[in-house]
Formats: sequence, C-alpha cells, structure tokens
Amino acid sequence: MSQALPGQSESLTKGIIAVGKRLYDTGIALARSGNISARLDDDTILITGTGTYLGKLGTSDIASVRLSTGESACLVRPSSELPMHSLIYAHFPCRVIVHCHPPLTNGYFAAYAALKALTFETKLYLGDVPVLDQETPTVTKPERVIEALKGNNLIVLRNHGAVAVGDTFEEALSLIEALEEAVKTAALARLFKKDVLDDLDVGLLQSLGTGEQGFPLFSRAHIQAIVDLVNKDAFIAQKGSELGLTVRLCVRLDGTESAFTFEFEKGKIVKLDENAEAPFVISAPRAVWEQVFLGKLDSFVAVTQGKMKLQGQLGQLSKWYVPFSRLFQLFRQVKFV
Repeated sequence: MSQALPGQSESLTKGIIAVGKRLYDTGIALARSGNISARLDDDTILITGTGTYLGKLGTSDIASVRLSTGESACLVRPSSELPMHSLIYAHFPCRVIVHCHPPLTNGYFAAYAALKALTFETKLYLGDVPVLDQETPTVTKPERVIEALKGNNLIVLRNHGAVAVGDTFEEALSLIEALEEAVKTAALARLFKKDVLDDLDVGLLQSLGTGEQGFPLFSRAHIQAIVDLVNKDAFIAQKGSELGLTVRLCVRLDGTESAFTFEFEKGKIVKLDENAEAPFVISAPRAVWEQVFLGKLDSFVAVTQGKMKLQGQLGQLSKWYVPFSRLFQLFRQVKFV
C-alpha cells in the first residue's frame, strides 16, 4: 500500500483550493455548489467540506477521509457527495475528482439529450459524453456513475452537473472547461442557424452485429471480420484514397500476446499481420477494448484521456481522423464474446 509523501497533503490541499478558485472565477461553480477531492494514499482522500464556497476555500474547509471506514480526521463535515467520490476511487486509479454544476452545461442538457460536437477539439478530447438522468439533489445511485466512467473520464448528470476524473487537477479541470466551452459553441451556432441543434433529441439506432456469430475478443477471426467490413466500406475507400491513408497501425491487447497490424494502402487494408511491428500501436486492457468494440468509447478520446496508450504521435494520425473514426465505428458491428 502506497503512503503519502511528506508535504503531499499540503500540496494537494493547495491544489484543491486553486481549482476551486478557478471554477469560481470562470463562473463554472457559484455559491455553495460543487465538490473536489484528491487521493492522498491508497486509503485516504482529501475532499471539500459540505456547504463550502469553492471560490473561497481555506485549509479548514477540506476534510481528510479514510476510504475504508468513511471517517474524517477533521472537524469539517465532508461533502454529501462523499459516497460517489469513494466509489469512484474504489473502481478507478484516478487521483482527482471534480464535480460541479456548470450553468451552461446544465441549461443545455435540460433541453438536449446529447452533446453536439461542432469542433474537432470537442470530438478528440470529449467524444460522446455520457448523460445520466438525475432526480435527487445528491447522487444516490453512484453505481451508474461508475459504469458511465468506464467509457469517458467526463460525464453529465442531467439537472445536476458534471463529474470529471483524472490523474492531475489540470486533466479533470480541462474536461469540465472544455465541456462548458463546447456547450457555449453549440449555443452560439444556433444563433446563426436555428436548426443546428434540432436533431439532438432524435434517438440513433445502432447495429451491434452483422450476424448471430460472436468471435472471441482479439482472435484472428474477430480482427479479420473487421478487416472484411473495412474493405467493403465505400466511405473509408473514398476518404482513404482522398487523404492518402497509407500506414501501418497496430492494435494490441495488454497482458496477452494478441497484437494485429493493419497495413493500409490508400484506404484499403492490403495485409493483416499478427505482430506489433508498426509505427503506431494502440494498446489497452480487455475492459477498455470491450467498451470500444461496444461503441461506448471513442478510440481517439480514449487516447487523449489516457484510457488507451498510443505509441507514435497522435498528431500524425489526426490527418486521417475521418476515415479512422469510421473504422472505429465499424468495430462495433462485429459481435464478440
């Protein structure tokens, strides 16, 4: 079990105070709303107290809580959202959690069911943000939050706010700020074109399989079925040819010998090798790949949020963002077991 380093508590406390002030100064957290926490060691977190002003936090407003018992070593009472924070830390290796009630985000999702991504930055760093219905002032069903966080480090609780997790305060804070900016951009776009958001509440039907057969995850048959779909897809063929999609890209299952390299030539996969000899290698554990193949996690977002590892430069792959996005969409059309 890891222990807190000398001075770490003071450093994390200062970080929490700084994040609270940033949220307040940017208008994302107002009055006595929102809460922030940080992992001190395996069994201890620091969390803002209940009813505190995030914009005017002091050291006495932050509680030290043992996760194993829920007991606080401070006089201040921990945030009422402590059960949600505790469960997140129990399920994920993240080190910080930011939960707040951004006004534009809350207004947007009170009217619309999904985020309209109008910029490439939104698509790359936020992806499909899970939106959960929330019917109480505090989160009473944190297990739903856990499930949603498997696919994205950022989630929205409708009529309540947003939750972001990360390894650093900057990571979590940037997701919250990017979401508020994305919502603002969508609202501004609607001023110029009224119908830009009119289709947001239309449910999208997705095919999760091409037949009854299910392939073992990351088996040769599983990956070959994906290759067959890619090479039949007219959109990838067209965009791959236009953009000169010629590259070797590997997908690898962590903790196993399973690695497959796609050799693209102008949008077509001309060769499939069972190795990781490629300039670009995307790797992740089974749980993450399952989310990708189920269509619950965008691969580009998974890389930018650290859920998947990329060997090679993301910027070099981004020039083929459009055909690769289609490639990852095709992943979900092949059933696996």
